Amino acid sequence: MEKKLIDNRKEEIIDACEKLYKEVGFKNVNIKLIGDNISCSRTSIYNYFETKEEIFLALVEREYIKWNNDLLKIYERDTKTSIGEFIDLIVSSLSKRKILLKLISMNMYEMEENSSYENVKNYKMAYTESVNLFKKCLIKLLNYNDDKATEIVFTFFPFMIGIYPYSAVTEKQKKALNELNFKYNYYNIEELIKMGLYNILGGK
Repeated sequence: MEKKLIDNRKEEIIDACEKLYKEVGFKNVNIKLIGDNISCSRTSIYNYFETKEEIFLALVEREYIKWNNDLLKIYERDTKTSIGEFIDLIVSSLSKRKILLKLISMNMYEMEENSSYENVKNYKMAYTESVNLFKKCLIKLLNYNDDKATEIVFTFFPFMIGIYPYSAVTEKQKKALNELNFKYNYYNIEELIKMGLYNILGGK
């Protein structure tokens, strides 16, 4: 089968997975449901993916690749960048990746555990590229040395895992917090990323 056709089929499967994830959530998506939403047969999915988790992992990989494209544009800027401008650029790029933030906060262990080594490796390549590009941006645009940039990267990337759960509070969660008289500040994704980066970068 031609590589272009293979790539197109894989993209169609990942597209269907993304659409269904938004509609019914991770738990309710399965191979049969994905098969009902693509032009080829359900059994043909197994030519490309062995499990639904592999499809989701490919979706996360694709989201990281899209973010990498934005990070590369930020890195290639020629103008001097202040911390505030840098934070705004990261907020703008990452706030478009809501589905990435949701998946890495909720389902990464299950996706990796139920995927082949090759698929995990492909995902890790995209993730590693994100880490490296983010670090290169810190060094080039904000003049951090290698050690400080590494420290920031490995503070911010774990922080990313908590962005979605803290910005997407459900009505059930709100009711429970209200009944406990717990004062909770509700922030959206953009606000949380900005606050986190300001604190991680020293609040300058």
